[in-house]
This record gives sequence, structure tokens and C-alpha cells, in this order.
Amino acid sequence: MTQQYPEHIWQNGRIKPWAEGTVHVMAAGLQYGASVFEGIRSYDTPKGAAIFRLSDHNRRLLNSAKIYEMEVPYTFDEINAACRDVLKANNFGAAYLRPCIYRGLGGFGLSAQTPIDVSVATWKMGAYLGAGVLEAGIDACVSSWQRVAPNTIPAGAKAGGNYLSGSLIAREARRLGFGEGIALASTGLLSEGAGENLFLVFDGALHTTPVSAALLNGITRNTLITLARTHGIEVVERDIPREYLYLCDELFMCGTAAEITPIRSVDGRKVGAGKPGPLTQRMQELFFGLFNGKTPDQWGWLEPV
Repeated sequence: MTQQYPEHIWQNGRIKPWAEGTVHVMAAGLQYGASVFEGIRSYDTPKGAAIFRLSDHNRRLLNSAKIYEMEVPYTFDEINAACRDVLKANNFGAAYLRPCIYRGLGGFGLSAQTPIDVSVATWKMGAYLGAGVLEAGIDACVSSWQRVAPNTIPAGAKAGGNYLSGSLIAREARRLGFGEGIALASTGLLSEGAGENLFLVFDGALHTTPVSAALLNGITRNTLITLARTHGIEVVERDIPREYLYLCDELFMCGTAAEITPIRSVDGRKVGAGKPGPLTQRMQELFFGLFNGKTPDQWGWLEPV
């Protein structure tokens, strides 16, 4: 199926036609993976189109750039405005946004001084892991690829190069017939999915791996922890051995793209009843309720387009 691209993209301070959003082949962002980015969703709500946690995402974007010593030529407010502008230019309500900061064409070499370029793209996105998976769940596997060890590549930065690891994990899973892969940390303990955080359910409580487990501290992860605790659901952040994937009552992945995707089996072993469980469904209700008006947004997470 041919990909349908939007009409416009924001790049280096202006809206331009999608086809003109170009980068030189020798840009450091391409040659060395020297980029940081965010994935953000906007939703149609009863009060109009809104971007979910736009400011939190772009604060993390700038923090990722800081870790990689990128001096960004645009302010936080300008990047927020660019996200709104590109949605308006494409006449999108519900959509996916991809702000990206990257090293452009300059000198050659790992320490070369280069321009710092910024772009914001947007496109229509449904369920990331496939139609119907939010309702039915997916079958996952533990990958043969581990996540990065501490003090190698900073897992706390959402950098383009980090996703080479995620690509290996996801492609292996698809090749083996699974919906997504799950990675262990270099310790052998549970880390995260190819591009998603994990929650396990034991006795009505949510258990999730800590940020020290070589994972990105996801904004959706933080959202679910906040929603759960607000509604009296216990959340435990702790190291988790691999075998607990086979013993938990329920299991799901979360992220901006994946939203809340139930996992019904791991490595061919049924999780719980082999279908989305009651607490997973409750967290879906609370999360999607933010966008249909059933969950009050007491945190100011919905930022109008």
C-alpha cells in the first residue's frame, strides 16, 4: 500500500511543502544517528483538538538535546508553536507529531561542529501495533537482543541512535510471528519493549520496571502511574526477573504510539486468561477517558491546538 504523506512539514522556522523537508546525505544526523526526537499525539476531544502533554514532551526533547550537547536555535515556546502550526497547516485534529532536533551538514567527524536543525512532522496514525490490538491484545516474545548497558548510551535520552536497538528487537519479533518484542537489560532483568514501557499486574497492583533498567522514562508511563495512584490503584516500581512475565495476572505495553496495548501471551505462554484483563481495561478507560471527557484532566495535560 502506498504511503499517503501530509501536505506540509515545519522545518527550521517555517512551514513548507512535505517534499521540501530535506536533509543532506552527509548530515551528521544521518551519518552518526545524531538526532533526538519526540512522539506526541493530538486527539479530538469534546472541547476541540488538543495535544496530549505537549509541554512535557518538548521539555524532554530539549533535555535529550542537552545530554548530546546540541545548542538548539529555537526556544521551548517556539517548538510548541511549531507543533501547533504544522497541525493547522495540514488541517489535522487527531494526529501524531514528530519534533526532531538533529545535527545537519557541517564538518566531518564525530566531534565536528555542525548546524543544529529542527523539524516537526505530523501524520495520521491509528493503533501502532495493528488494527484491533487495543481490544484483543498481542502476542509478544522476549528478544535475543538486550538493551544498552549503563554508561554506554544514555537510555534516558530519546535519541535516534537508541532506536537501532528497538529496531532489532521489533524486527526479530515480527520475523518470528509475534506482535512485538520485549527486551532484557544487561543485568538479565526485565527492561522494556522495542519502543514501549511495560506494566505487569499482580493481585490488583501495577508493577513496572524502574528507569535504571535501561529504559526511557515514558510520558505515557508517567501518565498511567499518576492516573492509577489518583484512583486508588497501587503502583510498584521495582526490578523484575524475566520469568515474572509468565506468572503475572495481566501484562500490557504503553507509549505514545502504542497507547495501552494488552499482551495476551509471551513466548507462546498465555498471560492470565489469555486476553485483556480487568485492570488493563480499567487503565484503558482512564487513559482514553482523558480524550472523551470521562476522565477529568486535573493536570492540564490537554493543550489546545
